[in-house]
Amino acid sequence: MRQEPDTLVRFQGVEKSYDGVRHAVRHLDLDILRGEFLTLLGPSGSGKTTTLMMLAGFEAPTAGEILLEGRPIARLPPHRRGIGVVFQSYALFPHMTVAENVAFPLSVRGVGRAEREARVARALEMVRLPGYGGRRPAQLSGGQQQRVALARALVFEPPLVLLDEPLGALDKQLREEMQLEIRHLHERLGVTMVYVTHDQAEALTMSDRIAVFRDGAIRQLDAPQALYENPADAFVAGFVGENNRLPGRIAGEDEGIAVVELASGRRLRARRADSGPPGSPALLSVRPERVAIAAAAAEDLGAFALPATVAEVIYLGDHVRVRLALEGGLELVAKRPAAAAAGLAPGASVAVAWQPGDAIAFAPDG
Repeated sequence: MRQEPDTLVRFQGVEKSYDGVRHAVRHLDLDILRGEFLTLLGPSGSGKTTTLMMLAGFEAPTAGEILLEGRPIARLPPHRRGIGVVFQSYALFPHMTVAENVAFPLSVRGVGRAEREARVARALEMVRLPGYGGRRPAQLSGGQQQRVALARALVFEPPLVLLDEPLGALDKQLREEMQLEIRHLHERLGVTMVYVTHDQAEALTMSDRIAVFRDGAIRQLDAPQALYENPADAFVAGFVGENNRLPGRIAGEDEGIAVVELASGRRLRARRADSGPPGSPALLSVRPERVAIAAAAAEDLGAFALPATVAEVIYLGDHVRVRLALEGGLELVAKRPAAAAAGLAPGASVAVAWQPGDAIAFAPDG
């Protein structure tokens, strides 16, 4: 297969099995573009970390090939791949100073002392730790240690940097700060980054593209906004962002819009994704922020509105989460600006509705 000029890494039919029966990764075909920030996103056991470890060289594929700049690397040891790696555990040498830790990849490559010192100084400046070279890792905070690990991965100017849940041990505020720092570093340096996480908010914040993994395979590969607005199936819709899921069946189609009938007999409209023909089961998905609430009879909002009862209102500062009870024991969650929540109290009778284009009809997720 011809290597495209903008493709830095290519997985071709890559598989990984530890016992010869079950596959951690199943027939993976994936191109990683030069200069992009690609996130591998998925739940535990989905294959994302195994994919990263095969690219790094810490795991060997059972089948298939991995190409880096057109060269097969599946049989190369990690130290000969020229790839920077950052782990969640930082993996810093405790007996070395910060400068020695950052210089380590240069030392093993035989870079001279003067050049080594200059590049270490630049790397520490890049991660906002100038003057920290003489300290030991134990004298640094978690965020500072992660910056050192990042500087060590970047100091030898690799074409590719792999990051395996590097922010998982940090508190929420520091994690969010580091997300932006890593993203800005990527933008400044133009280095290709592949990032593993199970945190969908982190993936949406940082990525050029996101590959959503499940059961060893990519379910969807897309830009963050496209992934959020147009999920390919019910799993992606539920994993990337919050989604309400109302079970029903396809009752027909109206000018390209699916008509979904709930068990209560009420009919709703939604865009089609992978839903089947009339009569087949379906899940109607709608994001909480797209649900409108009106203190009125359902009929006043149109034929596709639903009567509901407010079950709970949770105040979250700038917005509220409203849990709504529907007919037939179904529930729905809506997000509304806090300022628009007046009058919403448990027990209140309301109506809920949304635009047909804001809901999607999926086949039930197997």
